[in-house]
Parts: sequence; structure tokens; C-alpha cells
Amino acid sequence: MLRTHTCGELRAANDGERVTLCGWVQNRRDHGGLLFLDLRDRYGVTQVVTEPEFPEAGAAADRVRLEWVVRGTGVVRTRPDANRNKDRSTGQIEVVLEEFEVLSASAPLPVAVTGEERSSEELGLRYRYLEMRRPEVRNALETRARMNQIIREHMIAQAFVEVETPILLRSTPEGARDYLVPSRVHPGSFYALPQSPQILKQILMVGGMDRYWQIARCFRDEDLRADRQPEFTQLDIEMSFVEQDDVLEVVESLVVRLVREIAGVEIPSSVRRMPYAEAVARYGTDKPDLRFGLPVVDVTEILQDCAFGVFSGAAKAGGRIRAIALGPEHPLSRKKLDALPAAVADRGARGVAWVRIKAEGWSGAAAKHLTDAEQSGLTEALGLQEGGIALFLAGPSEVVVPASGDLRVHLGKLFELRDPARYELLWVVDFPLFAWNEDEQRLDAAHHPFTAPLPEDVPLLDSAPKSVRALAYDLVLNGEEVAGGSIRIHQHDVQSRVFELLGIGADEAQQRFGFFLEALRYGAPPHGGCASGLDRLAASLLGLEQIRDVIAFPKTTSAADLMSGAPSTVDPAQLVELSLQLDVASPAETGNEPGDGIRSA
Repeated sequence: MLRTHTCGELRAANDGERVTLCGWVQNRRDHGGLLFLDLRDRYGVTQVVTEPEFPEAGAAADRVRLEWVVRGTGVVRTRPDANRNKDRSTGQIEVVLEEFEVLSASAPLPVAVTGEERSSEELGLRYRYLEMRRPEVRNALETRARMNQIIREHMIAQAFVEVETPILLRSTPEGARDYLVPSRVHPGSFYALPQSPQILKQILMVGGMDRYWQIARCFRDEDLRADRQPEFTQLDIEMSFVEQDDVLEVVESLVVRLVREIAGVEIPSSVRRMPYAEAVARYGTDKPDLRFGLPVVDVTEILQDCAFGVFSGAAKAGGRIRAIALGPEHPLSRKKLDALPAAVADRGARGVAWVRIKAEGWSGAAAKHLTDAEQSGLTEALGLQEGGIALFLAGPSEVVVPASGDLRVHLGKLFELRDPARYELLWVVDFPLFAWNEDEQRLDAAHHPFTAPLPEDVPLLDSAPKSVRALAYDLVLNGEEVAGGSIRIHQHDVQSRVFELLGIGADEAQQRFGFFLEALRYGAPPHGGCASGLDRLAASLLGLEQIRDVIAFPKTTSAADLMSGAPSTVDPAQLVELSLQLDVASPAETGNEPGDGIRSA
């Protein structure tokens, strides 16, 4: 080894030892005959100093600049109390240099790697390897490694078998677009990168593997958001001969352990469960943040005949009126009230109505249209208090319900109700099996087409498929979905019936899923599983808003890698080998270089 110790290792107990350190020069302070350098590596920072009795070491150190990579040998010396750095674990000591050499010089950095100042997002992604020198980025990556270690220990202890599934598969779309890989040896044919190992892990259950797990790489060609990347990592689990409770217990015990060991917070090992319908009714979302209250209340029946046309018009059109009550401890100025519509605009909501509760009477645009009976009904339903405010959303259910959830989250942020040191877990269960596709006038799978219906709802597959509930479940942590799964369909006839309801005929089902349907004919056990997005889970545990902060080499929202320039053009000879011909303009013709963050994916 080029070093005897790391830059975060030495303490007062090492006083008098001769040591060798390697690292980057983080700081440089020249005090005439004395030169102080702060050396940094992954483990910490140690101060080294040159003194006149070692002129060669001093001369070598004098020419270094920030972020040069150096190696120094010297004797550990305890610093006087007045000179100790109490903010640094190595602050009790320094190393007096006897030998010094430059291992690698550095050009001036284009991004900041120390201090609170951060470079622009574009520069940070372009020079991601430099951003990794920042302690917060390094800590995120080390946390990911620790998470993987805990997961491996936990799964092995519960008799799960780690199985690697292939990356090159046939295309079996599960909702998002596939990334396709052309085959050279089978011209005109393509592999698909897996959106998840879903079908393969179910086939592993048919093969008798019983308890499977994997930290799997997955790929989805979809529009990106702060919590999405084109490639991501998930913990993948599948179990045979289980019911829903069995899967939930395995997953929640792991997540509770991760919260304890990563975030240092002890939470109950038995996680609360809430039906999907209740979550949406009370919170406007299937992933509610339970760290604060402010429930949403449906007041349609109270206001359906209201003289205020916005309310009564929505009710008569079959829509809903939903409200959130704020107590006097949560005041809103007129300026902040006028800004609320922006919080729900993305959902298509037309605005947020409000009334202010005063001793002398209610005020607000809607207040004068409310009868005494309607005011009394709202007071009882919402628990209104003098000095408080009631906020209203009215319109089509598919707009107002999610918009009310967005408004609640906005208020939670506005009033700083989300305690970052608090971790609230929730299982949301009994999801709908199907979702209605209004544009195409057909059913879609709400989860995926392999999800089993609740046994008591199976008869409804023929009579009322929209009402069928699924044996599906999502684990929500502080308003973020961190795991999701279902009990699977293991009977061939039920799987075929679900395909029919989704508009997937027998021929199409055979073409897309024939190998899977065939496997179900050979004795498939009852089984179920779950997957957890580790990027999102790590970000939640670290209190970060964006998952790219926990990914070593993330991409932009246009799926571009600014560091390497991917996606990029390829040599025309490669296209010939793959029997491909492009029917798009080249980057030279469009003026946009691949991976420059300008073009969308």
C-alpha cells in the first residue's frame, strides 16, 4: 500500500508514530516558514505541516495546489489545545512532513467540491466524478452500499435464494416503453432490456425455487421526473405458497430494519394497513404522507344544492366537492390564498375556493352563497374553528381527487408540517385490479396483468370487472412509494380471462406471453412477491428530494448522460452489421449533439 493510514484515522493515541498518508489537497495555508495542507480522502481530512528542518519536503509541498493528489510521510504530533479543530475527527493531531511527493497534478476544477456552494446541475452531471468528492455525494453512495449489505444479510437469513435473471429478453411490454437491442445474428429481431424481472421470477416459482430475491437492474423508456431514471435498481422478491400477509411481513421487517440501521430511527415493526379507497378518500392519493394531518373531506352532499354555482355545477355534472380545513394555527394571507391554484394547476383543477371563519361571519367569494344549514354542515364535517379557513376544490372526480392530494402536500410544505426526523410507514392494500382507459374505451391493468384478484371478487370478473379489487399492495414511506407488489395469478384459466378483459386476445397473448402461459400449465404454486426501488428508498432514508442524488452516474430528465455524451451516434459499419438503416436526421444536420441535454429522449 502507498499509505499506512487513511486521512480519517489518526488520533491523539497515534502521537509520535511515523505514518504515510495519501489524498487530495483540500486546503493550503502558507504561514511563511510553515505550510499547512489539509489532505482529504474518502475517510476524512488530516492536517499536515512542513517545518524548516525538512527543507526537501517543504520545497516539494510548496508547489502543490488545490486538488492535487499527493503522498506525505511524517510523524504524528498532538496539537496544542488552542489549535485543535473541534469540527474534525482528526482535529487533535497533525503530521509533520519529512518526505513529500506529488502523485498527480490537477487542473483548476470546473465545479466546486467543498463548501456549501454547489455548481449548476448541468456542470454537476458533466463532471460527476468531481462531484463525488463532495461528502454528501460520497455519503449517499456509501449508504447505498450499506443498504445492499443489510438486504443481503436479511434475505439470506430468511432462506431466500439469490438468482440472476437475464438482461436480454423478448419484449413483453408492461406499461412503459421497452429499450430495444437489435440482434446481429438474428437480423430484424430485437431483444428488450427488462422493465422488471416480473415474468421470470414467476417462472422461477414454477421451477420450485420457492424463495427468490435479486438486486436487479431495470430499464424503462419513459418520461422522467425527479423520482425516475431510465435505468434503476430494485430489490426483487418472489415467494411460493404464501398469502398476502406473508409477503408484507417479509418486506416490512426489512424496511423497518433499514430505517433503524440507515436513518437511526426506531419505528414499529407492525406497519399500519389502509385500503386504497380510504387512502384516496382521506388524502387524495394512494401514497399519503402520514407525518401530518389535514385530511381531505368530501362535502358534495352538503353543498350539492348550494347557490354558489361552482359547487352546485360540479355536483350536478357528477363531480365532487372536496375540502380541507385549516385551524387558526395555520393562517393564510390573501396573497398566499391567491397562490394556491398554482399548486393544483398541473392536475387541471380550475382553482381553489375558500372561506374564512370569523366571529362576525364567514368571508370569501363562496361565503355569501352558503345557507346557515350549509355552514352548520361544513362546520360539523370539517371541524371548523373560529379564525380558521376552509379550502374547496370542485369539479370532475378524476381531477379534484388527485388535486386535493396535491393541495394537502403543498400545505404540509408551506406550514413545515413534515418532520424530516420522523418516518411513517403505511401499507396501501386492496387496489383496483383494472383502470378504465377513457381515450381507448377499454380496461387497463392497474398494477400489471399478472396480479390476482381478491378471491371474493373473482365472480365480478364477468359481471362488474371495474369493481374487482386486487391482491396488490404498496409500501409508502413519508409520502413516497418505496415498494409494491401483489399475489400473482397462478391458474392458467384465470390468467387467460384477465388477458381477455384487457383486450389481449388468445393469439396476441400467445405471441407476447406464450412461454409464460405454457409454464402455468405445468403446476404453478400460489405465489406472490414485491419489488422495492432502491434508488427511491435510499433517497427517502437520506431525506433527499431527487433519486439522482443517490445514483453514481445519473442521467438528465431527457435521459442524457452529460458526462459520457450518451446516447451517441455509432459507426455506420455497426448499423450495417445489425441490418439497420436510420430514417432520422443526423446530429450534424440538426445541430444537436447526442447527450447534450437539449433533445428529449
